[in-house]
Amino acid sequence: MAGPLFITRVVEFSAAHRLFRDDWTPEQNQEAFGACSNPFGHGHNYELEVTVKGQVDPATGMVVHFQKLKAVLQELVVSPLDHRHLNHDVPFLAGKLPTSEVLLTELWSQLAPAIRSASAERVDLYRLKLKSTARNFAEYYGDSHHGEKQ
Repeated sequence: MAGPLFITRVVEFSAAHRLFRDDWTPEQNQEAFGACSNPFGHGHNYELEVTVKGQVDPATGMVVHFQKLKAVLQELVVSPLDHRHLNHDVPFLAGKLPTSEVLLTELWSQLAPAIRSASAERVDLYRLKLKSTARNFAEYYGDSHHGEKQ
């Protein structure tokens, strides 16, 4: 049997956020978050790479149909996040500081079971990579990898 294959789909969304802790002084927030603590927030054109891992289905010749992956990402990423303010408009981020790191872990908790369900439990979420600018990105491989690429 061949090893697993990795399939990646990219989605984009635009969103605003503010990095600010109410329990800190404005000076502490400025020191920790810089311009990201602007009282009115700021925005990003995010790009999320979603990589799944699985075996090729002998009947279809695919790991997962891209349309199934597209539908899950539209429902759980693009629809709730695109043109939203992450601090105010996104229920799964309520009360959380919407950093790229927090966004990735929260998305993972929603996407992992949805992808398994959409693929008849043959495919696992492997990696999320979130780009907030052309030069800045964060990656998450889930708790099961303990931060290690496998």
